[in-house]
Amino acid sequence: MKIYQARIAPNPRRVRIFLAEKDIAMEYVEVDIQKGEQHSPEFKQKNALGLLPVLELDDGSHLSESIAICRYFEETQPEPPLFGRDAKEKAIVEMWIRRCDFYFMFPTGMCFQNTSDYFKGLKRQVPEWGELCREKSGKFFNLLNNHFEHNAYLAGDYFSIADISAFCTVDFAKVIQQRIQPEHTHLQRWYDSVAARPPSKA
Repeated sequence: MKIYQARIAPNPRRVRIFLAEKDIAMEYVEVDIQKGEQHSPEFKQKNALGLLPVLELDDGSHLSESIAICRYFEETQPEPPLFGRDAKEKAIVEMWIRRCDFYFMFPTGMCFQNTSDYFKGLKRQVPEWGELCREKSGKFFNLLNNHFEHNAYLAGDYFSIADISAFCTVDFAKVIQQRIQPEHTHLQRWYDSVAARPPSKA
């Protein structure tokens, strides 16, 4: 098996950290997104959307979307469990995955795409939409801080894939000048605890 990735991108990083938490070794193939290699006809045979990461299985088939890739490895190597240990916990983890994706990762990415010089000439930009997304991303910092006032992790006292997703997005948000603020003391405590885990350096 191998994973096609761009190391600088947040979604491949989610998968790397997840696999490191499970101590799963993996071959990584770097795709140069600045050169547009992900849009080549050859790559689109692996993922028609031209997005990363992509897992290539031993039978030659492919899986894309970071959470789907993580789910595959959760099923093939259940220990340690990172998607929840019982029905309620699994639902809570799923809830936070969706919250992080829809209300944090997505607006952060849309702000970056629509306001950054990085994408000039590569994508059609709508700066007003980007600024609205910046506001939405900023609000999620407050939501997280309030949650962590009473919880060690997103699913209470249980570390999960949802924490990996949020952690990667907090770091990704720096590209749109969104950072943990001094008043976000609970969010900072959580962030420091996740950053201290050796897999977070993957």
